[in-house]
Amino acid sequence: MAMLNLALKSLKNRAGSATLTVLTIAISVMLLIGVEQVRTEARTSFANTLSGTDLIVGARTGQAQLLLYSVFHIGNASNNVGWDSYRTIAAHPQVEWTIPLLLGDSHRGFRVVGTSADFFRHYRYGRDGSLVFSDGQPFADLFDVVIGAQVARELQYRLGQEVIIAHGMGNTSFARHDDKPFRIVGILEPTGTPVDRTLMLSPQAVQAIHLDWQSGVQLPGQSVSADEARQQDLTPTELTAFMVGLKSRMSTFALQRSINNYRKEPLLAILPGVALAELWSLMSVAEQALLLVSAAVVFSGLAGLLTVLLAGLNERRREVAILRSLGARPWQVLALLTFEAALLTLLGAVLGMALLYLAIGLSQPLFAQWLGLQLELSLPSNRQWFYLALVQGAGILTGLVPGWRAYRYSLADGICIRI
Repeated sequence: MAMLNLALKSLKNRAGSATLTVLTIAISVMLLIGVEQVRTEARTSFANTLSGTDLIVGARTGQAQLLLYSVFHIGNASNNVGWDSYRTIAAHPQVEWTIPLLLGDSHRGFRVVGTSADFFRHYRYGRDGSLVFSDGQPFADLFDVVIGAQVARELQYRLGQEVIIAHGMGNTSFARHDDKPFRIVGILEPTGTPVDRTLMLSPQAVQAIHLDWQSGVQLPGQSVSADEARQQDLTPTELTAFMVGLKSRMSTFALQRSINNYRKEPLLAILPGVALAELWSLMSVAEQALLLVSAAVVFSGLAGLLTVLLAGLNERRREVAILRSLGARPWQVLALLTFEAALLTLLGAVLGMALLYLAIGLSQPLFAQWLGLQLELSLPSNRQWFYLALVQGAGILTGLVPGWRAYRYSLADGICIRI
């Protein structure tokens, strides 16, 4: 207790430099733990992009590539899946539901996905989260479209507005299906998944807008109006990929093997969880680099602590000499300066955690809306406690440097100093 009182009085006399040191350490700790928190939540959000789906099936390609274009809508499929093959697999006794996915079109840079109404019933994300409409309902008419939350927010769309689908990807496209406009009938709640950046319409609608198109080009002299398209057979001939939900997960591997050995055409069935883990591992280098930058910030804060302690040590030589003259032993002087450094580090860590929780509390809606990250106000994880312990230990070791120098000061050296 005496050591604590003495350290507090000493720090009070140097309130300015001590406050700056505490703030430096606080910012360093806030960044270190904040980066770890965001990294953890990002990993969880990434892993929970798709849940409740047992298999994703597409043309034979790489596992990561199939996941990227079917779930994250990044890149394009190397080939498509025949509609007959899809219907055959969908009719398998162990299959409970399927969600077809037809990709290739866009609207002002946002992906257009042709899918069935089962998408709104069976698609799951996060911890069994389901799709909820903030306004409207699923598509019912051939030229109805449902849009994600980000599409509605960025383009300021509302129910009843007309949208024009463009062929291919890109913010600007000259291959537009102007003759067949779609009407917005539903807007989804934010999910923090690629669904937020998607426009969804029926597979039959995708077929309808391409009746007079071939190989990405409108056939010259041919034009099929919207009313004429309604009279046509709009059964798709192929699709990009499809999701599968099984009646029993015990049959997952058996069906996966059966699909991978499908003889009518080369197909690939992947386990979403395994593919997500593999894809995240590819980004581990960037993840570690981010953590390294945070560690460098903490090191800078501790270096500032050491600089402040060493800079003030010469001014405190008389204080050290007085303590020695009053009976303090050299090791007690060493302990005092080390204790001060430990106290400054502890105060900085506590303030840093308080600032972090304040920042999370204020930015939760923004993170959820713009990045899809659900940051939670919870007790530090085991890894975060480990980082805090490392910072505290580093602060104590930092305090040993000026403490050792003070330890070596002699009584005569301190008394002879004039102030």
